[in-house]
Amino acid sequence: MKTVLVTGGGGAIGAAICKRFSKENFHILVADKNSAAAERVAREVNGEALVFDISRYEQAKSALADKPVDVLVNNAGWDRFQNFVDTDPKDWEALIDINLRGPLNMHHLVLPGMLERGRGRIVNISSDAARVGSSGESVYSACKGGIIAFSKTVAREVARKGITVNVVCPGPTDTPILRGFLGEGEAGKKVYDALVRAIPMKRVGQPDDIPGIVAFLASDEAGFITGQVISVSGGLTMAG
Repeated sequence: MKTVLVTGGGGAIGAAICKRFSKENFHILVADKNSAAAERVAREVNGEALVFDISRYEQAKSALADKPVDVLVNNAGWDRFQNFVDTDPKDWEALIDINLRGPLNMHHLVLPGMLERGRGRIVNISSDAARVGSSGESVYSACKGGIIAFSKTVAREVARKGITVNVVCPGPTDTPILRGFLGEGEAGKKVYDALVRAIPMKRVGQPDDIPGIVAFLASDEAGFITGQVISVSGGLTMAG
């Protein structure tokens, strides 16, 4: 049985990804710094909860000791919506830690085992904010753009070793982060309605829209696909 490690596995998209891999008969490592969320999802998918902070290298190393990983899904993410000139430099650190440093740590810890075994799949969850920008998400976008560049570089480095590295970029998706950005009441509804009008499919994404492409990129069928960036945005972004 293959093992998949999903970071941020206790969140909305992470839980949906875990549930999809459970249908593919994977052993699922549900990684999240929220112990209650990790354990809840682990119970639902008959997996194993790993509680640690991906931005803390030694903590992550300890949690992953002796756990071979066939598929790594770097899904954990966090954002705070502010125009860049209104941000405080001390607030950048948390955004960089979770959205950039954390995935770097996970690659550094998981890739050696994949290289030794001569196989592996990595799927990094970035964002369309990285591809086309998004007002109020400057530092987040920078981190997610970094993940795209990093993924392409690592994909080149490990391609001959039987390992693929690809990126999935969700568009606006119904998660607590999006709901926090939209706000409540009439003002939030106006922003939401304007967002829906801009999306050709006339709805925001749902967490269940994401796992299909992730599972495909982790499959044997995608063995000749690496270094690619795919948006799941209902047509809002159509980047070449």
